Amino acid sequence: MLEIKNLSYRVDGENGAAVEILRDVSLTVEDKKFIVITGPNGGGKTSLARAIMGIYPPTGGEIFWNGEDITRLSVTERAQRGISYGFQQPPRFKGMKVRDLLNVAAGEKMSHDTACNYLTKVGLCARDYIDRDVDTSLSGGEVKRIEIATVLARKSGLMIFDEPEAGIDLWSFARLTDTFREIHDKKEATILIISHQERILRLADEIVLIANGAVAARGSVEEIYPKIIAETVIACDRLEGDRKC
Repeated sequence: MLEIKNLSYRVDGENGAAVEILRDVSLTVEDKKFIVITGPNGGGKTSLARAIMGIYPPTGGEIFWNGEDITRLSVTERAQRGISYGFQQPPRFKGMKVRDLLNVAAGEKMSHDTACNYLTKVGLCARDYIDRDVDTSLSGGEVKRIEIATVLARKSGLMIFDEPEAGIDLWSFARLTDTFREIHDKKEATILIISHQERILRLADEIVLIANGAVAARGSVEEIYPKIIAETVIACDRLEGDRKC
C-alpha cells in the first residue's frame, strides 16, 4: 500500500520567496490498484510522482510504502523496495544495447525470448531493437517505449509512469494500453500513471485530479471523467470569449 500524508514541496522562486508546488497532499493507494493522476499543466502531477520516487525531496509530510516510512530514502533505496519510475523524457545510454538495459532492469541475464517479449509488449519489433544502442539514433518515442519495457522487466510492486503516451504513435499507444490493462487484470502491480489520454483514464480504478498543488477531486471514472470534460468545455468557452474581446 502507498500512503502519502500531508505532503508538501516548496522551491525558491526568482525573488527568493518560497513557491508551493505541492500543498498538503494526502493520498492512499491500495495494493494492485490502477490509479490515473490527471489535471491541468503545472498543477503538480509530475512533482507528486517524483516525490514518491524520491527524485524531489519533500519539504513536509510523509510517504509510506508497504508500511515503511520511505520519506527520506534515496531513489536507489526506493527502487530496491520495488518502486519503478518511467520519465516523460527518458535518458539515453551511449554504448549500452537495449538487451543489456533490459538485463540491468531485471537484475539478471534474461533469455533472448523473454527480452524480446518485453519489447513486444510496448509495441516494438524485437528483432529490430534488441541489439540497438540506447543513444541518439533512437527517436524520443522509441526511447520512451524501451524505458517502459525496462519498468515492466523490473516487475516492481509499484510502477509509476509519467505521461507514457508522450511521443508515441497511435499503433504503439494502443499496444501499450493493452499492456497496462493486462498488468492490471493479472494484479501484477500497483500502477500509478500521469495522463490526459481518455483511453488511459478509462482503464483506471480511480482518477485523482491534481490542481494548484493539491488533490482537487478523487473518484471512479464515472464520477470524475464527466467533471474533467465539463471543466475543459468551460475553459475553452472562456478562451474563445477572450479572443472575441
